[in-house]
Amino acid sequence: MRITSLLTATGLLLTIPSTAVHTVTAVAQQQVRIHDIQGATRVSPLVGRPVAGVPGVVTGVRGSGPARGFWFQDAEPDADPRTSEGLFVSTGNQIPAVAIGDAVAVGGRVAEYYPIAEGETPETTPNQSVTELVEATWQVTGKGGVPIEAVGPETVPSELAPQDGAIDKRELEPQRFALDYYESREGMLLRVDNARVVGPTDAFRALWITSKPDENANGRGGTTYTGYANAGRLKVESLSVAPFPAANVGDRLRGSTEGPLDYTRFGGYVLAATRLGEHVAGDLQPESTRPQCANELAIATYNVENLAVGGDPAKFARLAEGVVDRLAAPDIVALEEVQDNTGPADDGVVAADRTLREFTDAIVAAGGPRYLWRQIDPENNADGGQPGGNIRVAFLFNLARVSFVDRPGGSATTPVHPVADGERVALSASPGRIDPANAAWRESRKPLVGEFLFHGKPVVVVADHFASKGGDQPLHGRFQPPARTSEEQREQQARAVRGFVDEVLAIDGRARVVVLGDLNDFGFSSALAPLTAGGALVPLAEELPPVERYSYVFEGNSQQLDHILVSPAITADYDIVHTNAEFADQASDHDPQIARLRR
Repeated sequence: MRITSLLTATGLLLTIPSTAVHTVTAVAQQQVRIHDIQGATRVSPLVGRPVAGVPGVVTGVRGSGPARGFWFQDAEPDADPRTSEGLFVSTGNQIPAVAIGDAVAVGGRVAEYYPIAEGETPETTPNQSVTELVEATWQVTGKGGVPIEAVGPETVPSELAPQDGAIDKRELEPQRFALDYYESREGMLLRVDNARVVGPTDAFRALWITSKPDENANGRGGTTYTGYANAGRLKVESLSVAPFPAANVGDRLRGSTEGPLDYTRFGGYVLAATRLGEHVAGDLQPESTRPQCANELAIATYNVENLAVGGDPAKFARLAEGVVDRLAAPDIVALEEVQDNTGPADDGVVAADRTLREFTDAIVAAGGPRYLWRQIDPENNADGGQPGGNIRVAFLFNLARVSFVDRPGGSATTPVHPVADGERVALSASPGRIDPANAAWRESRKPLVGEFLFHGKPVVVVADHFASKGGDQPLHGRFQPPARTSEEQREQQARAVRGFVDEVLAIDGRARVVVLGDLNDFGFSSALAPLTAGGALVPLAEELPPVERYSYVFEGNSQQLDHILVSPAITADYDIVHTNAEFADQASDHDPQIARLRR
């Protein structure tokens, strides 16, 4: 293995009496080394067996939380690049009485720990397992040092994983696949030097860095998801570092960021940091778009992340500032994730007028126009999202710039259809919902359609919030390629929206139609292909280079979940306004985007 430096028994070491011994009667076993326990696959060849006297040096201690224990590493690695030299020792509720740098001899039973979500079992979870010792005993025998492997641009393979189905017992190829590389270093002390942050600090004292700074790098310091792999991303959590920096995308951790390599269901492989590089803030600032011209109709989409009446007033104020200052007060704003008047209280309330009033009041307070709104209350708990919250899509519009054509008949269960109105197209109800009884919308938001007039010309706007990715298998999991079962529902939803657009264009081939919102999938995903097939709708993001198409940052991937598509009759100027997703301090987890339609 590539060795670049040593962790010595000085500097970072915490000391405990060398006489500290934990004794439990155990059957003497033939001594094995850590690499024998780890083996050449993800599952230990010794799983279930007791071992004794396994030598190593402590490299990290987790002394709090439900998963207490310590990592130790063999100071004498073997020559096999597939076998890890590090291992986690689980101590249950017991605070492990060891310190970094202690040489130890450990006994216990070899186990595979699967981090599982509610409803999963070790047999059904898509997550990989962590090889560890349980029912452990150990003796501190002295002090020692172990090699630290540096992770750099050429270290981790660019190909993410073998595409062989279940890969648990597949022999590792660490020089070919990124997930195999990380697995072959499970529990080992690793370091990344001068790392760039590609995922901002979250509420759990974690951030994402990249060991491949040139991998799909965008202009604001992130790593863009242009396909189903960005192998250089690595999560960093705090093991013993305080304070933990509030880092934004593009910031750097100057110097060495190091710790044992762990695995969790929240992002996969993670560096449990015993040392962080010095946080060096970048110059990233929230963007602002230009104001629309008199002859431009500005239409924006903004996921406001569970906006609830009575919530944090600062959130309302910041989102309002975003509409006024960052988006330059668009003429129409399609909102996603507007909750009902009692927020997450599961009390049967579905109306959202108080929520929308509080938000539009906040926009006025921020110096913006007095927006009016249109929306349709959903059936209770029928549209997914936070239970009791009844999230929905809604339109805001500035009556000084654009008018809304109100047509009666729209309801939670009534489908809207385009109808001929002389030589132009109109709606059977405005606002209305697209095919709400369609199974494609089960436990998901139904699209809201509105008929607007700008300088006397009609524009049909379809606001969407497609089904979430909940239930999909993770990129880092033991099943490759991961099953993306939620794509099936989004594809059905895309077909339903496309069917409506086709009805509109069948009446008026020159109709101006805008389809926008949080589609919860990527521009390259086959789930969204029905929207653009045959050129019926044009995705405006294609005006941008692939690495600049993103409105969301998840697990260190800057990715495109929000979209604006237009019918061929429309020419537009398009902008993704990066104001939230890249920052540790967010008003929402999505960035808004805007299209300025020309007359």
